[in-house]
Amino acid sequence: MIGDLNLPQCRKYRVEQLAEIFAVAEADYVFSHYEDLPRCMDIMQDATHLLLYRLRSHPHVTRHLYEARRLKLPILYDIDDPLFSVPAYATYGNMAALPPELKAHFIDEAPHYADIMNMADAVSVSTPALRDHAAEFTTRPVFLRRNFADAATLEARPLPPAEEAKDFRLCFASGSHGHEIDFAEIGADVMRFLSRGADRKLVILGHFDTKRLPTEIRSQVETHRFTDYAGYLSHLASCDAAVMPLADDLFNRCKSGVRVIDAASVGVPSLVGRVSDMQALVEDGRSGRVLGAGADWAQALEDLVRDPGLARQMGRNARADLEANWSARKNAPVIDPEMIRWATA
Repeated sequence: MIGDLNLPQCRKYRVEQLAEIFAVAEADYVFSHYEDLPRCMDIMQDATHLLLYRLRSHPHVTRHLYEARRLKLPILYDIDDPLFSVPAYATYGNMAALPPELKAHFIDEAPHYADIMNMADAVSVSTPALRDHAAEFTTRPVFLRRNFADAATLEARPLPPAEEAKDFRLCFASGSHGHEIDFAEIGADVMRFLSRGADRKLVILGHFDTKRLPTEIRSQVETHRFTDYAGYLSHLASCDAAVMPLADDLFNRCKSGVRVIDAASVGVPSLVGRVSDMQALVEDGRSGRVLGAGADWAQALEDLVRDPGLARQMGRNARADLEANWSARKNAPVIDPEMIRWATA
């Protein structure tokens, strides 16, 4: 694998954890940052296949492609967001929270990702919706390889609380800028829920402009800056439930269930909408809640407050499902077996 390794979450879910799947498939796997030219050239010499992750047109990438073709290596291009899609960025609601020039930049960049995708022999993506969308931009076969719970994630078990918590702590995690737009989808419901008791807290992890929240509930809001993965899971484990709303647009429909994976790993149930692949990881009423358009999120949260044991049991079920269905394997729901056959041929 040669890729852009600069984003920690992307590196974890799309590059590092792939080693576990290839280990199950009894295949050797190594990776390198695309700017480390000596290492890239070195690892290709003994390779039988080349994977490219999240790369756009660039002189270094051209060099890697040239060497791969010289060595007659089959090439697979992996991507976990519709970075190649002008329509996805043009309609992405989160862009409203960012400077207009940033949206223009992403739209200008999209064809450069599509260029490299179409120079590969096959493509892999992280969700069914992204697979369908990518098929509109390439004639290459498109495989599904979902993000999953790797060994590091499964080892992150929550510590039992020192004493019974008096507050109900609700988490909203934001790994990148612009998720204020997603939170606004359920903002009124969350505000109504918080207003019913001072012992209810909203815990915001990562990037968020709290000026967008009503002043009357800010005393019930706890914020933590974007941090490393261990710190993020520690904060997450201190909560009783996590909400994961998404505005309904093309970009969000392509998103994966990594937030559900993170929460389930520390025994926290997730409340998700029907936008994105998150709903595939939640069994409504058993391991969390799946709430469709027009659903009352405040009432769903009220049910958990009234029965604290329900939230804890949902969290345990979410963790059990993660271990049983969403760990490294050579088949669905994690990976299309055709991708394994392609990569080990």
